[in-house]
Amino acid sequence: MGLLIDGQWHDEWYDTKSTGGRFVRTEAQFRIPLSDLPNERFQLGDKRYHLFVSYACPWAHRTLIARKLKGLDRFIDYTSVSPLMLKEGWEFDATHPDPLFGSRYLRDLYLRTDPKYTGRVTVPVLFDRDKGRISCNESEEILRLFDVAEEGSGPELYPKALRQEINELNAYVYPNINNGVYRAGFATTQEAYEEAVEPLFRALDVLEGRLEGKRYLVRDTLTEADIRLFTTLVRFDPVYVTHFKCNLRRIADCPNLYAHTRRIYQLPGVAETVRMDHIRNHYYRSHPTINPYGIVPVGMDLDLSLPVES
Repeated sequence: MGLLIDGQWHDEWYDTKSTGGRFVRTEAQFRIPLSDLPNERFQLGDKRYHLFVSYACPWAHRTLIARKLKGLDRFIDYTSVSPLMLKEGWEFDATHPDPLFGSRYLRDLYLRTDPKYTGRVTVPVLFDRDKGRISCNESEEILRLFDVAEEGSGPELYPKALRQEINELNAYVYPNINNGVYRAGFATTQEAYEEAVEPLFRALDVLEGRLEGKRYLVRDTLTEADIRLFTTLVRFDPVYVTHFKCNLRRIADCPNLYAHTRRIYQLPGVAETVRMDHIRNHYYRSHPTINPYGIVPVGMDLDLSLPVES
């Protein structure tokens, strides 16, 4: 995964030497927090915005799920990049073309927005067709924009009455679980790996207990906290156990987390957002420093079709 520096592409991985072997994620640069919206309302318009994602990416996956749960299919189209992310970063191809400009690379959209852009080229990307630029590339904010979209329906994923509790839970889940699997998988020293993997499994144990006798994480109500956790859990056994060495336990060994994963997967529209072919091919074939021969394991899938209490 490279980056742009003053508009020029550089095939450079994260510099873990300067951080003691620790993976440090950079922040998104194109932002629209809810506080910027008048009355916290967002108008999508008639296909004004286009969503660019990778089916493989858990951060982008959040936005696809929100799009489905909020009934926004008619108002915003989306495009997935190719599953592989190699020396040129995220790419479009004949199977996954850019419908707006016919771009070869996702970075071309960043350069349309800022020809001198410096930073990582990531998904998701919410592109404003009227302005010809990226509006937002922060998954949390895109998820919330969809939640307050005037055209939306369905469950309220970030209700004001629950925001403090949701924020507190997100602040715990993100570093320990969502990003924790990456901190373990991309660590380049034993110390950095253990610093990540041990808190990861402690946090999973905490959530296993939190879900005892409950369907959802926050007051037994479906919220964005469930979606944000789900996109990590659904990748855990097929990828993170093996590829990222997060192998103390599987999600299949945690009854409440396993049930929660199935419950979210079985919500209307969610299953079609889970593309395990993209997920497997991306992780196992895009990280040669971890898996140099690109061999894709054949096992460790979760059976997400098993019945679960609604």
